[in-house]
Amino acid sequence: MADIQLPREGSDGQPLGGFSAAALDPGGQTLWLLSDSPVPFLIPIHGVGRLGSADAPAPLLGRRLRFTTASGQPFEHPLDGEGLVLRGEDLWVASEGRRTAEQPAQLLRFDRRSGRLRQALELPEDWRPAPGRGLDGNQGPESLTLLPPLFKELLLAAERPLLQDPPGQVRLLGFGQGPAPGPGPGPGQPLFRALGAFELPLAGARWGLTDLLAFSGQTGPAGFPAGLLGLIRGYEAPTRWWNRLVLLPTPDPAVPPLRPLQDWDLQAAGLTPENWEGLAPGPPLSDGRPTLLLVSDDNFNPLQTSRLARITPHCPAPR
Repeated sequence: MADIQLPREGSDGQPLGGFSAAALDPGGQTLWLLSDSPVPFLIPIHGVGRLGSADAPAPLLGRRLRFTTASGQPFEHPLDGEGLVLRGEDLWVASEGRRTAEQPAQLLRFDRRSGRLRQALELPEDWRPAPGRGLDGNQGPESLTLLPPLFKELLLAAERPLLQDPPGQVRLLGFGQGPAPGPGPGPGQPLFRALGAFELPLAGARWGLTDLLAFSGQTGPAGFPAGLLGLIRGYEAPTRWWNRLVLLPTPDPAVPPLRPLQDWDLQAAGLTPENWEGLAPGPPLSDGRPTLLLVSDDNFNPLQTSRLARITPHCPAPR
């Protein structure tokens, strides 16, 4: 395991931090970090494959890409990005809501080159605020990944149960293209679909899901063809943190809530206790073993730090 602290300031002299999600570039050596700062941005970290190598230079931070409206203007209200997927020329971001008209929970699509907004999608009715229903304030959507085994559909998840749901059950939501209209080829209309839920492995109000990562048989733990890894966070004021990684099967709306197949205590494995929020695949080790990259959100709090870690999960045969 390698675990390093990131700088608090970028090469442009502006503050860095608030990293709430991460995505690996298709080239496999650059990690993009999503910040939920008041002026939201992405920043690349080059050379993450060197992380943990003896005598290797530290990964290098690049220039930030700021998010703007479709007209290139700053957002009028805060944009609390919590999930990130790179897909072709698009950046998909899950934006956390506050149960207000000014800051709704949304799925957003940005231009990867300019950072300009291309599309803003409201979540389904079950997720919207209503008396005793919907996402609670600052509770998601917290995660965004591509759904296995085809990796064409986006998968969103809440941080904690919706207000109308049983305790300990976190909802999953798929987003993709529906059937094409008419007889011609062409893309269909975008649509959401319910994908069931999964059970948090630890009870109590202090625990929640901070990120999901879909994997295939080549990128995930040995012995599992495809599924999900979930990053679970526990918190106790003022600055106590617990972090776990859970292994889940591929979501199926026809089955009961998913139960973790395996889980790891990341502090016991040597990870610094922090507000770990981002999870992404990492470059493989020299022997071919897959790795994971984790990033923490310092909340721009001087008592916390932004950190980057590279770990290799090991797990026994499925039970």
